[in-house]
Amino acid sequence: MNFLAHIYLSFGDNDITIGNFVADSIRGNKYQHLPERIQKGITLHRHIDTYTDAHKIPRMSSKRLHENYSHYSRVIVDIFYDHFLAKNWSTYSDMPLDVYVNDFYHLLKDNYLLLPDNTKRMMPHMISENWLYNYSKMEGIANVLNGMNRRTRNKSKMNFAIIDLEEHYSHFENEFTLFFEELIIFSKQKFNSL
Repeated sequence: MNFLAHIYLSFGDNDITIGNFVADSIRGNKYQHLPERIQKGITLHRHIDTYTDAHKIPRMSSKRLHENYSHYSRVIVDIFYDHFLAKNWSTYSDMPLDVYVNDFYHLLKDNYLLLPDNTKRMMPHMISENWLYNYSKMEGIANVLNGMNRRTRNKSKMNFAIIDLEEHYSHFENEFTLFFEELIIFSKQKFNSL
């Protein structure tokens, strides 16, 4: 799953949210200097990723993209799924998406000193371009895919995946909806056991 899903699946716990958000920036066990609940957020993130990678529904979504994008197809699916979470936000939260993401940006600023360096470098772009809110729009997803393609020095061709999203929109949305229901249950169980 991508940023918005990991934030949402922290269930409103600020420290867990920080850990869940920064986890991809931290290798191995190089997080033991962080507060305990942030460490638990990192652990939760890793459980979510393991569950997602092994689940048949995201694999089905990924398979649809594999011929054109090879191993990047899973990353693309994560981005697509964040789009559907943002687009259908009112199904999952009573708080409007713009308020929710602004609260999260404030949380990041308040915890700036705890963030890994690469998160600190990314954060101004994320906030100024309002990535999380703009996931709800096709233009926002196109921008993310273009940025990801640039990061791979144009090898991934991920910028073209917006065409795949448009072509198979209802399939991807149905797969997200079915999967996310299961992922919420799984994540709540893991959250409660932390």
